[in-house]
Amino acid sequence: MNVSTFRPLSLLLDQGMPADAASLFRQLGHQCLHVSELGMQTAEDEDILAVASDRGCVVITLDADFHALVAVRGLSAPSVIRLRREGCRAEGVVAILGPILERYGKDLEMGTLISVKERRVTRHLLPVGSRL
Repeated sequence: MNVSTFRPLSLLLDQGMPADAASLFRQLGHQCLHVSELGMQTAEDEDILAVASDRGCVVITLDADFHALVAVRGLSAPSVIRLRREGCRAEGVVAILGPILERYGKDLEMGTLISVKERRVTRHLLPVGSRL
C-alpha cells in the first residue's frame, strides 16, 4: 500500500460480512467494527445507518437495501460499499476491498455509494441525484 495515498477510514461491517474481517482491516490501519461487536447483529438497516452516520463510518455490506435507503432519502452520509460477491472469507473481503478503500478513500470521506462487482466498480457521489 502506498503510504503517501493511504487514508485510514472508520468502517462498520454489516452482519453478512465475516466478523474476522474487522481485525484484518484494523491491521491495515483502519478503525473497523463488525455490527456483532456493537451487539447489533440483528439490527435493522436504518439503525445500522444511523450508528454509521453518528460515528462517521463507512458501511460495508452485501445488502442492496443500504444503497436504496441512502439514495431514496437523499442522504449525504454515511458512505456505503456494497460487495456483490457472496461467500468470501475474511481474507478475501479484505483483499477485494483494501484497494477500493485506498483508491476511493477521499470519495468515501465526502460521501459516496460504491458497488463492487466481479469485474467492475461503480461509484455515485452523495447525495444521489442532487442538482445544483
